[in-house]
Amino acid sequence: MKRRISLAWSLGTKRKVAVIVVAVGAGFGIGFGVAHLLGGTIAYWGVVSGPFLLTLRVALPATVIAGVTGIASGYALAKGRFPGRNLLEALGSLPIILPPTVIGYYLLETVGGFLTRVVGHELVYNVTGCIICSTVAAYPFCLRAARAAIEGVDPRVEQAARTMGLSNWRVALQVTLPLARRGIAAGLTIGCARALGEYGATLMVGGDINGKTRTLSLAILDSFTTAERNAMLLILVLMAITAMAGVGLLGRART
Repeated sequence: MKRRISLAWSLGTKRKVAVIVVAVGAGFGIGFGVAHLLGGTIAYWGVVSGPFLLTLRVALPATVIAGVTGIASGYALAKGRFPGRNLLEALGSLPIILPPTVIGYYLLETVGGFLTRVVGHELVYNVTGCIICSTVAAYPFCLRAARAAIEGVDPRVEQAARTMGLSNWRVALQVTLPLARRGIAAGLTIGCARALGEYGATLMVGGDINGKTRTLSLAILDSFTTAERNAMLLILVLMAITAMAGVGLLGRART
């Protein structure tokens, strides 16, 4: 039992951080490189590059935020018993159940109204609004995957760690989460792909402003009757594939 606990955290912290940076960087780097190479044969790179880079600016922070909050919420649902637990679980499922335009409407009312007044800055019709929409879209997948993975960890291993003197926080960080890494990585992968392709809520909250909030998903519709739509479709597919492959490396990292 002690050996299993030590194996769960045998990979040093610095090396884990390096794996995350390399995996995510490689995924998006390959997508950008391939897309840039296509610029030599596709005459529409000037039209595509703006939405492409904006999509990266939106999807990367959205995946990070959704991942952190989703893992924390998934751990709380898997291990905790507290008032409002069912409400948290229900709210975490709404972005999957409700149509994107409905989510966009409520985000527009909440983010554009209450939150804008609280922070004192405009949070809609800009990149921040797009990031919020993509985060909300990706969050349920990160939460559900993390919860299922954490619930699948053998509780005897966690109990053994506690008998060795580890606090609950150290058990979570050094035992539970490393053992649940494959499921968590799967949730991050799906969440990242969802953030890349977010459309409905982003259209309402971001406003589809050319050069400011027009991501690839929005640009594809705007250019559907033009020749550059094929380039946009190809690049978006490449981005999704490489991002999923890059983040998926986290789950296959051997510990």
